Amino acid sequence: MPSNLYHFLAFIISAAVVLIATPIVRKIGLKSGRVDLPGNRKVHKQPMVRLGGISIFLGTLVALLVIWGSGGFIDAQGNHLAPPEEYAIWGVTIGGLAFFLIGLMDDLFGLSPFSRLFMQAAVASIAWHVGVSIDFLTVPFQGLTSLPDWVSLPVTVLWLVGMANAINWIDGLDGLAAGVSGIAAVIMLVVSLFMEQPAAALIAASLAGGALGFLRYNFNPAKIFMGDGGAYFMGFTLAGVGVIGLVKSVTTAAVFLPYLILAVPILDMSAVIVDRLRTGTSPFVADKRHLHHRLLNLGLSHRLTVLFIYALTLWVGSLALAFSGMPSGLTYAIGATVLLSYTSWWVRQQCR
Repeated sequence: MPSNLYHFLAFIISAAVVLIATPIVRKIGLKSGRVDLPGNRKVHKQPMVRLGGISIFLGTLVALLVIWGSGGFIDAQGNHLAPPEEYAIWGVTIGGLAFFLIGLMDDLFGLSPFSRLFMQAAVASIAWHVGVSIDFLTVPFQGLTSLPDWVSLPVTVLWLVGMANAINWIDGLDGLAAGVSGIAAVIMLVVSLFMEQPAAALIAASLAGGALGFLRYNFNPAKIFMGDGGAYFMGFTLAGVGVIGLVKSVTTAAVFLPYLILAVPILDMSAVIVDRLRTGTSPFVADKRHLHHRLLNLGLSHRLTVLFIYALTLWVGSLALAFSGMPSGLTYAIGATVLLSYTSWWVRQQCR
């Protein structure tokens, strides 16, 4: 079977599982009373099931297992993966499961911020040990620099844990985290294939199918939320694909690409943390300082706010396509820039 067909099947299988499983998960959540109640920081006005991450995880896992069982875990030359590469693939998959379970426990029972961070750091450390590791960084005036293990470990843990929480932090409006993650996953799929990393691209394809399929029930007005389980799973998986699919390529552009593709949640989380510290507030205390809160305060509607952030995510993703050296990548970047410019103009008109 052609390699690209495996990726198409992974996307379709994951989306199909999510479309079928989400109504079932919602029904179970309503019967069990596992709902997110309205509150001061909440945009929704009625109790909402917040277990949608279960269906996203199931869709991604089922798709990967089907492709793996059919022999689809191959390298760019069509050969079965050698053990180190396969360990890294399963490191991302099983690490995603662990992050999903941490978030699910938080959804069901509530966990303290420090206990969540401790468990996330432990899982990320194990993922680093099996090959999900950042081995190179671009250092100003020095270029691409190889990292010793004692530096690689904390950098990798910070990246994996940070991205999981960044996706969770932007999960404040209907369809926002799912759409941003789906767009980022599609971009990572395309770039990973261009970088001849088809195995990593399979994870991206499965995640993209699950995230975009979930939008059927999560876009405004949402019928179900993904919860911390879904957000942590998607954030860790995106970060893991960035490591094994892009950062492993020893070029300055490749090392830079994951951070560019995920720039929107990274910058949002960074700005909020800096603002909280500047005002003497704990970084772990939730508030309304996120980008989507600020756009809502400017007068944008719920849907326009989400669509504008989608456009931002697509724009930085198109820049990644251009920086990767992909043919027509610059054309995509120009097109996305035009789209973002029009969207920004429309936003200004709505805020007047």
